[in-house]
Amino acid sequence: MMATACARHILVKTREEAERLKKKLAVGADFGKLAKQHSLCPSGKKGGDLGEFRRGAMVRQFDNVVFNKPILTVHGPVKTKFGFHLIETIYRND
Repeated sequence: MMATACARHILVKTREEAERLKKKLAVGADFGKLAKQHSLCPSGKKGGDLGEFRRGAMVRQFDNVVFNKPILTVHGPVKTKFGFHLIETIYRND
């Protein structure tokens, strides 16, 4: 069976902005609210929720985090061709 995961993210243009948002998350800011306010991805409207997707559906750098790093932890900034992401994997089915 193909591995699947559910994740949410915040996409911004600069590493500095991603770092600033990550600091806010570290002191208890709401991920969904920050995604709605700052994310450049259309998923921002849903609090950054990308739903469930298969391994390989996202760009490699994004996939590496979602399918290899600890879940329920905010990772990043992760640079892709789209910008800088803060990524939180909600669950993963290997």
